[in-house]
Amino acid sequence: MAGIISIGAYVPIYRLNRDEIGRMWGGRSLGGTKAVAGYDEDTVTMAVAAALDCLKRGGEVEGLFLATTTAPYKEKLSSAIVASAADLKEGCHVADFTDSLRSGSAAFKAALDAVAAGSAKKVMIAAADTRIGAAKGALEQALGDGAAALTVGAEKVIAEIEGSYSIYNDFTDIWRSEEDRFPRSAEGRFIDEVGYLPTMQSVINGLLKKCRLNLGDFAKVVYYAADARQHAALARRLKFEKSQVQDPLYNDIGNTGSAAVFLMLAAALEKAKPGDRILFVGYGDGADAFILRTTDEIRKFQRRPVISHQLAGKINISYGQYLTWRGLVPVEASTLPERSPISLQSRWRERKAIYALYGAKCKKCGAPQISQIGQAPRVCVNCQAKDQFEPYKFSDKKAILFTYSVDQLMPTLNPPGVSGVIDFEGGGRLICELTDCDVDKLKVGIPLEMTFRKMFDSRGIHNYFWKAKPVID
Repeated sequence: MAGIISIGAYVPIYRLNRDEIGRMWGGRSLGGTKAVAGYDEDTVTMAVAAALDCLKRGGEVEGLFLATTTAPYKEKLSSAIVASAADLKEGCHVADFTDSLRSGSAAFKAALDAVAAGSAKKVMIAAADTRIGAAKGALEQALGDGAAALTVGAEKVIAEIEGSYSIYNDFTDIWRSEEDRFPRSAEGRFIDEVGYLPTMQSVINGLLKKCRLNLGDFAKVVYYAADARQHAALARRLKFEKSQVQDPLYNDIGNTGSAAVFLMLAAALEKAKPGDRILFVGYGDGADAFILRTTDEIRKFQRRPVISHQLAGKINISYGQYLTWRGLVPVEASTLPERSPISLQSRWRERKAIYALYGAKCKKCGAPQISQIGQAPRVCVNCQAKDQFEPYKFSDKKAILFTYSVDQLMPTLNPPGVSGVIDFEGGGRLICELTDCDVDKLKVGIPLEMTFRKMFDSRGIHNYFWKAKPVID
């Protein structure tokens, strides 16, 4: 039976306290914090992080579906970038599911159908969003950033799919036109009483009737809502037991859009017992509802936490930093010379080195080495063997910090800039930028890991590459 094989998650390390937003505008605070993607992060980089986490638990896939409402391009497959960074095979089928908060559950349904039909053995769904709420509005406090990924297959599943039911509903509650930067919203009570609550009640009742089950048959209920108030309103209307309702995580990280319901599911699966039934519902212009039944494989999956260790966050940012990172206020331009335009030809030639951080390994002595991008090594630095190399990936290797420098003039949205010389486990040295770090706590010898990040924009092209960041315990 088709079901979930693995699930991964990514929550940015940065947090913005909602009290600070309230104080800025002299208004009410929703309380808690929201997760904020870093100055060098976006939907694609977060999806890559979640996908890599998922692949560690579930192995290679034959398809990748990216679900988001905030793709960096309006005409270019973002899923192809994610697949390249995750180093998936060229024959992997990729597709973007966009323009709806229900894109995640829609992609989930498509993946289940593909596995059931036999067109693919394993398909991954990566969901990520970085929606921005307009200043002083309720959405500014409610929306957070995050990503999740899960793999669907038919073997060694941790949660089987016992049934599903979908409905569509052309109800306009949250929308964003091509010209809009911020989401727009209808009046709250109208959304609840005419759209959200009746739609969710209809799809859940339809699924229960189809599968001949009652709400009491579920250990956990995981469902999307715009905020904590709306989430609680549905629980009251359907009379869920308090123990059944999965924490929506809105107080810790906010509403993460298309990724929200998957992050809730990851939290639910961390504590599920074999045989538990989970009701899983995505919402947006209708709804998709699924019945999941955990298997004995869930115990193996739970040996390593998925999301609980990421919820607390480690670095608090100011409201000013948030506005700057999102480009919501004009700031003084750098006085340094502008970067050279991106060469599309060079990026294509060196795509394996850029997207998956490939270097080379000497066939004679086995020494890994990574040279300047665009310059393949000819002579081994260890044994001096000539032209005897094979591809070697560095992006999945841990490293330690050999030395570093702090640059107060580096053109970055999060000064000062930090560059480091890092030594990879097993061999290989690279000079690269460091991110997600406290400069005052940096020291030689700390453990590092690689992370796929946005470097800069050039002629409408987003330039991505790998940086190093401290390993968080």
